[in-house]
Amino acid sequence: MNSMAGQQYQRIFLLSHMRAYSSLIGHILGSHPQINGYYEMHLSYSGTADLDEQLHMYERSESLKPGSIYLFDKLLHNDYALDTRILAGADHRILMSTRSPEYSLKSLLHLFQARQTEELYADPAEATDYYIQRLASLAAFSRENPGQYYYFDAELIKTDSQNLLPTLTRWCQLTTALSDRYQTFSLTGKARAGDSSDFINSGQIEVSENHYPGVELEERHLLRAEQAYAEYRGVLLRHARDSLAL
Repeated sequence: MNSMAGQQYQRIFLLSHMRAYSSLIGHILGSHPQINGYYEMHLSYSGTADLDEQLHMYERSESLKPGSIYLFDKLLHNDYALDTRILAGADHRILMSTRSPEYSLKSLLHLFQARQTEELYADPAEATDYYIQRLASLAAFSRENPGQYYYFDAELIKTDSQNLLPTLTRWCQLTTALSDRYQTFSLTGKARAGDSSDFINSGQIEVSENHYPGVELEERHLLRAEQAYAEYRGVLLRHARDSLAL
């Protein structure tokens, strides 16, 4: 069914990868009175019916805010695509963000190795492949959509939120400033919706970092990831409409 209901809202999409603080960014955005959405919805956006599905899915777990204008989603996997042609003529914001490889990968390994079942990303080679393939896909999107997105280094939410949050406020043309404190919602901390660790429940940016001293990451995997990061991050910066980098 394509009722057009989902098209009355403008969109904010965050294109990134796992373990790049996307849950934190999503909660900060989703706590703003003009924005609905904070979690990963696992949808592809290839037609206008998908915009309707986004709205209906969100309404099944949350209530739309009175006076809100945006729906937010984040895409972290190559299984989920965004065709910008469905947004033509509609006001929208596309944000893109990456995190440097060492702690992205260690965080990914730590998350999946802690689970009791056999997990794909608990293997360093598979985790590295995911990271590189995702960066390559983001770079391909940027080449196909030059000047249509805003880029920021993910680490800035921890190291320089005083600059990042006003920049995101400006990029999204919000009427009030984004805050470093945020709400928790019905799916906060739930598996498959985003970060399932306790940190996301704190309601504020936690500056301290976990360097995962017990996680082993061979030099050969890290080197592959670092080379990919340098190449693809450069592409993202080059084609961005505006950017904020470390």
